[in-house]
Amino acid sequence: MHILRGVDLDVARSTSLSVVGPSGSGKSSLLAIIGGIERPSSGTVEVAGTDLSSLTEDGLALFRRQRVGVLFQSFHLISTMTALENVALPLELAGNSDAFERARAGLAEVGLEGRLEHYPTQLSGGEQQRVALARALANEPELLLADEPTGNLDRSTGKQIAELIFAARERHKATLFLITHDPALADLSDETRRMSDGQLLAEARPERVLAGAAS
Repeated sequence: MHILRGVDLDVARSTSLSVVGPSGSGKSSLLAIIGGIERPSSGTVEVAGTDLSSLTEDGLALFRRQRVGVLFQSFHLISTMTALENVALPLELAGNSDAFERARAGLAEVGLEGRLEHYPTQLSGGEQQRVALARALANEPELLLADEPTGNLDRSTGKQIAELIFAARERHKATLFLITHDPALADLSDETRRMSDGQLLAEARPERVLAGAAS
């Protein structure tokens, strides 16, 4: 059984694309394949000029570490590490000698310069997602993947996180691939596509998404 069927997608560098659609339609699988987290059973995936199918597992890991940042709905912070340590970790793994200096700058960028030594359990949901965003951007990725980044947040906090994500994307000149159920968040993107039953359909702006959800 194929989760994705006949997907043909071309996203211009430094632009933003939102993908909307019902749960189970294949959105997260598409994100995982674009990020080199999963391999497709057929077809070609080229990201930032790199053919992912030509890479070994070690090559894919290096590609993700150097060129991809990922933001999840459930934050995925390491509970035994402070905010500063969570953001510094991928920088240390990449061999950066100034990992903690860059991590401090990244946390300041998302408004958390006063929360560096706090652990995830000492932070609100919105603050945890800010830490996760700083971590995702730590290595200056060319591609930022966001899977329901406001899904665990209340509307007001989600709006703040959305604004941070798009402002950061602009500053870092990254390409943003965003999965969301929130029409207001999707509307911030340069383009919105709808996924249904493993197929990527034509552009769907939020008013059409809402109309489809109501039918």
